[in-house]
Amino acid sequence: MRSMGVYIHIPFCIQKCVYCDFLSGPATRQRQQEYVDALLREIVWESKHYAVYTVKTIFFGGGTPSVLEAGDIARILDCLREHYRIDADAEITLEMNPGTAAWDKLVNFKQAGINRFSIGLQSADNTELKMLGRIHTYEAFLQTYHQAREAGFANINIDLMSALPGQHIENWVRTLEKVVALQPEHISAYSLIIEEGTQLYEHRDTWAPVPDEEEDRQMYQETKRILAEHGYRRYEISNYAKHGFECRHNCIYWQRGVWHTADFAGFGLGASSTVGNWRWENTKEMERYLTVFQEHNLKQYDSRLAKNISSERTVKEAVTRLSHLEQMAEFMFLGLRMMEGVSKQEFADSFEADINEIYGSALQKWLQMGMMAQEGDIIMLTDAGIDVSNTVLSDFV
Repeated sequence: MRSMGVYIHIPFCIQKCVYCDFLSGPATRQRQQEYVDALLREIVWESKHYAVYTVKTIFFGGGTPSVLEAGDIARILDCLREHYRIDADAEITLEMNPGTAAWDKLVNFKQAGINRFSIGLQSADNTELKMLGRIHTYEAFLQTYHQAREAGFANINIDLMSALPGQHIENWVRTLEKVVALQPEHISAYSLIIEEGTQLYEHRDTWAPVPDEEEDRQMYQETKRILAEHGYRRYEISNYAKHGFECRHNCIYWQRGVWHTADFAGFGLGASSTVGNWRWENTKEMERYLTVFQEHNLKQYDSRLAKNISSERTVKEAVTRLSHLEQMAEFMFLGLRMMEGVSKQEFADSFEADINEIYGSALQKWLQMGMMAQEGDIIMLTDAGIDVSNTVLSDFV
C-alpha cells in the first residue's frame, strides 16, 4: 500500500490581501456551491487512479477555506472517506482567517473531521494588519483562537509574516512574544515576498520601505531565539513546532526524497499533483473547471486525458514527466529545507547514483564556506547557510 497526501484548493476569501498572489477572491454563495459540487465530482472521478493508496494527510488551502459553510467541508470529507482509503490517524488541516468562523462553525468543523487549524494572523499589530488588507484585528484573532481551544482543537498553527513595509524589529518581537504566550502547537514565520501582480507590488513606491537585508536577518535571528526559548523546535527553514506537532502534510512534501513512497493528489482550481514521476496542475480558469465536471462532460473526460488532448474538456494542464535529474534536484532542494538534512544513502537508494558524483562541486563549495555541514551520512544547512538558503539551494535546481 502506497501513501499520499491530499490537497484541496478552496479559491475563495472575503477580501484579497495586498500581498496575496494566490488563486483566490470573493465569491457569492451560489458560486461557492457550484464549486463544491464540481470539486466533489473531480474527487470521485479521479478516485479510480488512487485505489492502491492510503491517504495520510488532507490539507484545505486557499484562499480562505473557512469561508465555506461547515457543511461544505463535511461533504468534501465524507466524499473522500467514501471513495479513498483514509488513514485512521490522518492529519486533516483547515486554513482559516479570524472573523470567518463563529463558535458553532468551529464546533461543526471539528465534528466534520478537521483536527488541525492553521490560523492566518500575520501580525499582532493592528496598524500592520490594516496595512496588509487583513479583515481582522488582533483582538478578533484572539477570540477565534480561544474559541477554537474551547471547541476542542489541540493542534493549532499560527502563520506570521515579518519584513513588512515600515516594520521595525521591535514590532516583530512584540508579535512573537504575544503569540508564544498563547502556546500554539506550531508556528510558521515567513518573510514577506513582494510578488508581481499584487497590490503591494503595483503600488510599492507609495508604501513605507521594507526592512533591508540586515534588518530582515536580525528579525530571523530573533524568531529563532524567542521560539527556542519557549520550546519550539525549528524543523524547516520557516516552521517551528512543539515536539510531535510538526506539520505532517508539509513533511511529506519536503521529505518526498525516496521516490514513489509518498505522492500528492491536488483537487480543485489550480491544484498541483505529483504522482510517481508525473506532475500536473489543474486549470486556473473557473468556468472551465466548473464546466468540465458537469455530469454530461464526464464520459469524454478520461478518453481525452489518455490521448493527452488539451481542450476545454479537461482540467489537467502542464502535464510533465520529471526527468531523473529533476527528481534528484527536488530531493536536494526540498530535503535541505529540513533541519535534518538529506541522507547520502537515501539518495543512492533512490537514484542509483553517488551524491558526490552529481553534486560534488556544489557540496564541496558550501561545506568549505561553512554553509553546509556533514554528520556521518547526513548533509544539512548550517545556521549561516539558512541565512542565505535561497542562494545555496539554487545550486541544486
